[in-house]
Formats: sequence, structure tokens, C-alpha cells
Amino acid sequence: MIPRPRPNKRTAFMAVYWLGGLLLLLILPSILFQMETREVEYSEFKQALKEGRILEARVDKELITGLMFTGPAADAPRIRELYGRVRAAVDSKGFWGWWSSGSDLDQMASRLRALAGKGDGLVLFKTVRVADPKLAEELDRAGVRYTGVRESGFHQLFWGIVVPVAFWVGLWFLLMRGMGRPGAGLLSIGKSKAKIAVEKETGVRFDDVAGCEEAKEELHEVVEFLKSPGKFQRLGAQIPKGVLLVGPPGTGKTLLAKALAGEAQVPFYSISGSEFVEMFVGVGAARVRDLFQQAKKSAPCIIFIDEIDAIGKFRGGPMVSGGHEEREQTLNQLLVEMDGFEPNIGVILLAATNRPEVLDPALLRPGRFDRQVVLDAPDAKGREAILRVHSRKKPLAPDVDLRAIAMRTPGFSGADLANAVNEAALLAARRGANQITQQDLEEAVEKVMAGPERKSRRLGREERRRVAVHEAGHAMVAIHCPNAPPVAKISIIPRGKAALGYTMQLPEEERFLATKGEIEDKICVALGGRAAEQLLLGEISSGAQNDLENATELAKGMVCRFGMSDVVGPRVLSRETSPFLRGAWTPAEQESLSPELAARVDREIARILEEQARRAQEILSAHREALERVAQELLENEVMSAEEFRRLALDEG
Repeated sequence: MIPRPRPNKRTAFMAVYWLGGLLLLLILPSILFQMETREVEYSEFKQALKEGRILEARVDKELITGLMFTGPAADAPRIRELYGRVRAAVDSKGFWGWWSSGSDLDQMASRLRALAGKGDGLVLFKTVRVADPKLAEELDRAGVRYTGVRESGFHQLFWGIVVPVAFWVGLWFLLMRGMGRPGAGLLSIGKSKAKIAVEKETGVRFDDVAGCEEAKEELHEVVEFLKSPGKFQRLGAQIPKGVLLVGPPGTGKTLLAKALAGEAQVPFYSISGSEFVEMFVGVGAARVRDLFQQAKKSAPCIIFIDEIDAIGKFRGGPMVSGGHEEREQTLNQLLVEMDGFEPNIGVILLAATNRPEVLDPALLRPGRFDRQVVLDAPDAKGREAILRVHSRKKPLAPDVDLRAIAMRTPGFSGADLANAVNEAALLAARRGANQITQQDLEEAVEKVMAGPERKSRRLGREERRRVAVHEAGHAMVAIHCPNAPPVAKISIIPRGKAALGYTMQLPEEERFLATKGEIEDKICVALGGRAAEQLLLGEISSGAQNDLENATELAKGMVCRFGMSDVVGPRVLSRETSPFLRGAWTPAEQESLSPELAARVDREIARILEEQARRAQEILSAHREALERVAQELLENEVMSAEEFRRLALDEG
């Protein structure tokens, strides 16, 4: 790319220098010689005129200004003599007349004060002029030098013509300069705002991205084609015109694009989908055209559009607003540029989104986005690799086991893991340590999962006991359910916004499917806290609200989505609207059901919940003594490890 010529800084400096000098030349005399002016009444002025104490006067349309002697009348003749000499000296300097309006009177008064030694007796005065037709005769009779005041023609020219013209010429110059570069100036609103990056500017390579090896292989093929296209062209292979990165937030889509920019060593245009659309109609399509025109000039190159769903949503439906039509025009132009009559040889489009289900089908067809690369939440091996990448420059203690941390973080994205490592470093720095320990990492993981500890939230004695019983109930049911994940930790320290306690369960191995028995055990564990409150305290509380929500959604999933009910049968009655924005057991879109079928579904969901609630009650009733021991231990220590819990729950040791 040809670099844009840089503006001449010396020329700009000289222009500012001369303009500042001219302004200083205009105001300097008033600053140097300005004296305090006394405002007098017109009657006082007429009295001083009769007494011969007015030395000079300047008559304007509205004001009379001049020099007045306020000392003893006996000194007036000497002052008038000195005034005549000083006035003659000032008049001889014609230079003052054209550039210092009014400053000669100030200068003359200062010199006259110095010669007369009457600093307090000589003042500049001003008075409001009144209608007085005999004023000129009285001034002549008193021998006063007087003149009329007319505004300087130079000042009128400078402030009335030169300054406004200079302002508008300067504004036009700035606007015209803005047209020369993308995204600058009002007249360049249709220019693309894409940022151009080269290898050294990103600072990210493929080695800095972990947990998505398949995605890196897909993009590495793109890099190889850009570096050595002959290797593929010999076999008649064509590189994909577009690559779409799909995945939930925080999985590394933008980071992978930065790594591609660092590896490709070709021009890399980066822009967000929202930057195409403005309030003016047609701007989005114009920016798409300009972006591809710039890219063609520097081919081979890569264009990266982040959050492409901002302009690539499904077309159709009522035209509810002008913004809707503008977005469709932008999408139409993008479709034409990607696969129109004019080929974009050497231009590869890379885009990222976490909402692929809302994209227009024309955008996803082969020939436009030929390849879709899915970046899902990493598995245990990927999480361990991500932890190693983010802990490279952090001092870890010898006892740190990143594999164990990876197993404690199922479902964490790359952004979550990076946040956990950073939180661990902050915890270590807070206690003044030089290394990050295993305990720091475990506490950081809990902070990311459940929120920060709220030790300031004081619970009453009865509430603390209820929370301890509740969490002990979850743990006791979990240890006696064969398909439930093992209990890793129990705490009754409030965390986050609403959690008064929590029971952490961690699977022993990575799982991607769930059986009917595992889901039923999940429901039973969720209802264990409520059952423990009923058993030991004789009354339930509102603390089980979130548990009931989770249990209900799991039961709905069994009946409506997974076909795990004999009453309803193997059918799907609800579907996911976005697999990336929802979890495995979160609410889905409900299909239209007949009244009879809806009643059967409701009865089946209620049956599952009631059956698992009775099961939880039976488990806790059979192990009531162990439940009370665990609850009492939690009341005393607030936190319980997995080993301590197993010892109390199973009465070991």
C-alpha cells in the first residue's frame, strides 16, 4: 500500500505563529499601557471643564473619555504646561495612531504622572454623553484638545472580513482533508472504517491460541494458500471464499482472527458489523463497496467482520422501519461482493458470530461462506492448554496442578479461564505472595463460578442454621445417588448477588451425554436442600427457589425434548432457539400443544418432580444423623472439603 503523505508540520506551525503574532500586535498596547478608568457623572465633567481641569477629551456618539486633573487648582497651570510637552512628544510618534487605538492616551497619562509626580491627581475618565449643543463651544473656551472617535477601519476589516473568511476556509480545508482517508470527515461518511493490521501490530500468533486445535487447522489452510497458492492450484483446488467462526461468547473467535492476522503476513482488514450502518440511508452499502475496493487493490488479503449478525440477519417480514430496509441493503451489497459477476480473487472474508441461527441462508450457502468453523466450550484437555497459555508469564508455585484446575472448570470458556488465572494472580498479590498457589487458583475458580465472597452479609443464627441444613441436604442426597457427580466442596459463606451458600459437584470425567438416570439424580439433588429443611426444621423457606427452577427445567427437558417419558412418548414438543446462547437444560421454545396433550405433559412433569422429592426425603430420613453432623460442622467452620464431608457423611474414621 502506498503510504499517505504526511502533512507539513513546519508549514502549519508557521501559519499559527504568524496568526498569533498578528493578534498579539493588536492587543499588546492595550495590555501594556491600560490604566484604570474612572466613571464620572456628566455634571462633574462639566464642572471640571469650567475649572480648567480637563486636559483632553474624545467625544463619541455615546461616551466622552479623556484625561482629567483632580488635584488642587493651584497646580493646574503647571500640569497643563507639562501636558502640552507630553502631547507634542506623543503626536510625533505617528506609528501609534494606526495600530493602537486609544493606547496613546494611556501612554501620555503615564508619562505625565511620572513628570508631575501627581500619581493620584491624574485619571482617565469616561462619562455618558447627553444632548448638549454648546459642548464644543465650552471645550474651545477652556482650551481643551478634543477629537471625535471613529472605529478603526483596520479593525473593521480584520474582524468583519478576514477572521470570518479565514474560519470558513480553514473549515473547508479540514473537510477536504478528511475526504482523503477512510472514515474521516463529514464528506467521507460512505468510506469504510476498516482498520488495517499487519503481522507486527497484532502480537498474537497461533501458538497463543489453545483449546481449539481443529479450528486452527482450518485457518492454517487459509494461511498456507495465501503464502503458497501454487500448492493448491496444481490440484485444481480453490480456497474457500469465506470462513465463518461460530461459537458462544468467550470461546476465542476474535482472538483466533487476530492470530490469523499475525500468521498470514498479508493485509488484514478488521471491522465490526455495526460500523456499516449509520443514520443515513445507503451508507452501509457504500461502506461495503469501499471496503472490497480497498481489499482488491491490496490482494491477496483478508477481511474480518466481527459480529456479522448485525448486518446479516434473515431478510423478510414486514418493513417496520427505515433501519430495517437499510440493513437489508447493506446485506444485499455484501452478498454481491462475496459472489457476484466480478470475482474477488485473493480476497478472503472471515467473519464471527455467536448467533448463526439468525443469519440469512443466502449468506451461508457455498460460494459465500464455504466453511463454518465451530468454536465450542473446550474440553478438559483444551482447558488445561488454555490455562498453560494464560499462566506463561505468571510465577506458579511448584504444587500447582493445572490438570486438576481444568477438571474443576467444566463448561468454562477461554475467557472464563483467563479471568480465573487473573483473579488468582490478584489474590496472591493481595496477600503479598511471590507465587500463585493451588489454593489461589481454586479460590479464583469459585469466585468466577459463584461470585465473590460476601462476608459483610451477616446472617442471623436461625438463617445460618437453615442455610447449613439446606446445603447439607444437597450434599447428602448427592453422595447417595449413584449417577450424581461427587461433592467437591460445601460452603455457607454468601457469594455473589443472592447465593447464601453452595454445594460444588465436579464430574470425575468429561461427559457430553446424559442418561435418564443421571437427569433424575440431578433433579433429586436439586430438591435435597428443600427436603432437608422440611425434615430437620419442620418448615421450608424461599431459599429453594433456584433449585426448584433448575429441577423443573430438567423435568421439562425429559418430557418435551429428550423423549424420556413413557406417558408422552418419544416425541419433541419444544426446541432450542439458539444452541449457543442456552445451556443443555435451559428453557426452549414451546411448540403449540393440544389441550389434552398439554395436560398430560403438565401431569408428567409434576409426577417426575414429586417422585424425586419423595426419593430425596427417603434418602435423608435414612441418614438423618449424618445429615445433622454435616450441618453442625458447617455451622462451626462455614466451609467443608470433600474429604471432611465423606468422613462425616459415611461415618468413616
